[in-house]
Amino acid sequence: MTGRLYGVGLGPGDPELVTVKAARLIGAADVVAFHAAQHGRSVARALAAPYLREGQVEELLVYPVTTETTDHPGGYQGAIDEFYEAAAARLAAHLDAGRDVVVLAEGDPFFYGSYMHMHKRLAHRYPTEVVPGVTSVSGAAAVLGRPLVERDEVLTVLPGTLPGDELAEWLATTDSAAVMKLGRTFRNVRDAFDAAGVLDRAYYVERATTDRQRVAPLAEVDPDTVPYFSLALLPSELTGAVPGPEQPREDEPHTGEVVVVGLGPGQRSWTTPETAEALSRADDLVGYGPYLDRVPANPRQVRHPSDNRVEAERAAAALRLAQTGRRVAVVSSGDPGVFAMAAAVLEVAAQPEFADVEVRVLPGLTAAQAVASRVGAPLGHDFAVLSLSDVLKPWDVVLDRLRHAAAADLVIALYNPRSRARPHQLAEARDLLLEVRKPETVVVVGRDVGGAEESITVTTLDAFDPETVDMRCLVLIGSTQTRVTPAGKVFTSRRYPGG
Repeated sequence: MTGRLYGVGLGPGDPELVTVKAARLIGAADVVAFHAAQHGRSVARALAAPYLREGQVEELLVYPVTTETTDHPGGYQGAIDEFYEAAAARLAAHLDAGRDVVVLAEGDPFFYGSYMHMHKRLAHRYPTEVVPGVTSVSGAAAVLGRPLVERDEVLTVLPGTLPGDELAEWLATTDSAAVMKLGRTFRNVRDAFDAAGVLDRAYYVERATTDRQRVAPLAEVDPDTVPYFSLALLPSELTGAVPGPEQPREDEPHTGEVVVVGLGPGQRSWTTPETAEALSRADDLVGYGPYLDRVPANPRQVRHPSDNRVEAERAAAALRLAQTGRRVAVVSSGDPGVFAMAAAVLEVAAQPEFADVEVRVLPGLTAAQAVASRVGAPLGHDFAVLSLSDVLKPWDVVLDRLRHAAAADLVIALYNPRSRARPHQLAEARDLLLEVRKPETVVVVGRDVGGAEESITVTTLDAFDPETVDMRCLVLIGSTQTRVTPAGKVFTSRRYPGG
C-alpha cells in the first residue's frame, strides 16, 4: 500500500480563506511539504501553521535559484528541473513507505503553482487528489471591489515575464486581464498597460486579503516598492467604477514609527525579505553613510547619513522624525542587535520624550555567521561574541572578558578587531590568548565577506599576523575542539570531552 498525494491550495493569504477540506487534510497528513526560496521561509507553511499537528514530518523544498543567476550547466531551467526531480524523489520515498503527503500551495495548486511540477512527476505513480484554493486573482478582485468580467466578456490571465510588446497586444485586445508575477517585472508591465491605452483604468493589488494588502491605481505605484506577491488588474468596463474598501493613499498622513534593520554583512541576497520590505515602505533612511549607500536609491525617500560615532544623536534624530508621522528605517550592517544600532535606538527611546514612538527591531544575518559559513561550522558549539573596540568600554574590561572567554574554552568571534586608532590592541589580545590557548589553535579571518573584496584565511594562533587585519575583518578564534578537515573545512565538534 502506497501513500496518497494531495496538492492542497491555501488561498491568497487570509487564513480564513483556507477551505475546510484543506485544513482537514493538512491536519491528517503524515508528511507536509512546502516550497521556499533560499531564505528558507515559506508563505505556504505560515498559512498552514494553525492546522499542523505535532509529530508530522515537514519537507522543506528549497529552490536552488529564484531570480538570481546560476552556474548550473543547464542554466536556470536545468537547475530548476534538477531540483524538481530531486524534490519529487524525496516525496516518492514517503509515498512508497505508505505515508500520505500533502504539498502546500499558495492560492490554487494548478494556478501558476509549484505543486504542478510534483503532480506531473508523481500523479501517474500514486493515488492523487488536488484540493482547489481561492486564487490570488479572485482575492484581488474581491479586495478591489470590482467584477473582473460579466456577460460575454473574456478574462485573460498573463505572466508579467512576457515581452512588453506581447503583453501590450494581449491587453489591448481583451476585455479584462490579470497580470501575475510582478516584482522585478513591474516597470515592463506598467509600460505595457500604457502602450495598450488602458493604464488609466488598471489597478495594483499587493498581498490581497492579508493584513498587509495594498490597493492603488497602477499608474501611481512606485516600482521599487513592488513585491512578488502582487498583481495588476484590468477590471470589467461594464460595471463602471465600483468603489472598494477605503485604501490610504501613500501621501496621506500615517502613524510614524522607527524600524531598526540589519542589511546583513555583504551581498544583497543576505538582506532578508522582511528587512527589504521595511526599507521599501520607509519615508526616511537613517544610518552610517556607507551602510545607507548599500540601500538602492528611491527618490521618494529622504536619506540622513552620519558619522559612525554619533549613534545616540542618530537615534534621537530618527525618533524625532517618527514623532512627525514619518516611517523611519535605521540602517545597520549585519544584525542591528549585535554591536549595532538597535541598542542605541532603544536606549534613547527609553527617555520620556519618546514614549509615544513605536520602535521595532528586525533581525539580520551576522558577520560571524557569514564568515563561519564560508569555512564550515566553527560556531558549531558554544561561542562568545566580543568587540575589541574600547570606544564605549575600557580596554582592561575588554581584556578581562577575553581572558575569561578563552579560559572557558569558548570559540570567540572578535568584532571591530583593529582600526587606525587602535593598531596595537589586536596583537595584545593575541598575546593574551596565547597564555591560555595552544599555539595550534585554529584562527579564521574573514574580510569583506559577501563583498567584492572577500577573502578568507585559515591559520593558527601562533602564525596569526594582526597586521593583516582591519575593520572590514572578523576574526574567529577556535576552541580546543575546533578542527580543520583534510578538505580545508573548519568545524567545532558538538561532542565535548566528558559529555
